[in-house]
Amino acid sequence: MTSKIPRNHNRRIKISCVDLFCGVGGLTHGLLQAGVQVLAGVDFDQNCQFPYEFNNNSRFLHRDVRSIQVDELIEVFKDSEFRLLAGCAPCQPFSTYSLKKTRTETYKDQWSLIKNFGFLVENLKPEFVTMENVPRLLDHEVFKEFLKSLENYHVWFKVINCSDYGVPQTRKRLVLMASRIGSIELDPAEKIEASDLTVRNFISHLDPIEAGSSHPIDPLHTSSSLSPINLQRIKASMPGKTWRDWDQSLLADCHKKNSGQTYPAVYGRMEWDALSPTITTQFFGYGNGRFGHPEQNRAISLREAAILQTFPESYKFLSPGETPYFSRLGRWIGNAVPVKLGKAIGTSFIKHCETLCS
Repeated sequence: MTSKIPRNHNRRIKISCVDLFCGVGGLTHGLLQAGVQVLAGVDFDQNCQFPYEFNNNSRFLHRDVRSIQVDELIEVFKDSEFRLLAGCAPCQPFSTYSLKKTRTETYKDQWSLIKNFGFLVENLKPEFVTMENVPRLLDHEVFKEFLKSLENYHVWFKVINCSDYGVPQTRKRLVLMASRIGSIELDPAEKIEASDLTVRNFISHLDPIEAGSSHPIDPLHTSSSLSPINLQRIKASMPGKTWRDWDQSLLADCHKKNSGQTYPAVYGRMEWDALSPTITTQFFGYGNGRFGHPEQNRAISLREAAILQTFPESYKFLSPGETPYFSRLGRWIGNAVPVKLGKAIGTSFIKHCETLCS
């Protein structure tokens, strides 16, 4: 299983990567920070091209991963010594909600994304492979099938707390790493003080804005509008509390049903001195989770969510003059691999190479 590689104490390790399902570049940006050379990102969403290329200086390939040919990847990698193929497919097909019986057929076709990733691994035979997804993927047959494509690899996978790697969220993710040259695992997390990972520490410095308005300089610092009843609800909401603390007149019809009793976090505010909840693709809606700003009467802005996903505050998601569409940007930001997690993955691969090659 282990490939023999010549040892050279003076040689600089260079890992080249193609990022399948790259989106706007969360994983790519983290890998670049770690020192991995990302040659290209692949995504079916053409609108991702500007943010991906502008922020990462990497080539964007507008393609459905299911149509990518192995020869194309060979050409992109060319003479790369250590090749990393990353495939962090959109997580919706494997989320708890989507795996319910009523949603299975809706997402069944998207399961083929991971199957095709496995096909590319088997035929390209890159030195390294990585994947990030929701923990529930572990329970899915398609994950077991994917592991078969890694029979000639040393494989490590684990559900990790992203906060251990500097991401200020209660976000758990399955991370897989595989190597043809030796045993591999994600480096142990360094100790981080809880006070360094609070919502306050990450977004309290941003200028205040109102619901439905945008910052005059940063168009991404924009918040969705609120209906009159939702404005009353958020004014009645306290950080860390739930809609159960509201006056009866503010309760939504869904709260009065037995099924609604199990969702206390919707219509909630974040807490300044705690982790944020997991940033989902619907974070821009106050009623979609605990996405209310800790003290301003609005949902968190697109920029605030991006920062909580550990994108740099300078990361540009919009070309000049482009209108921010909440559903599109929500999908991009919520689906992204947090940048700091991407950096941890990249750093682990580089250390792995250095250990085995020096």
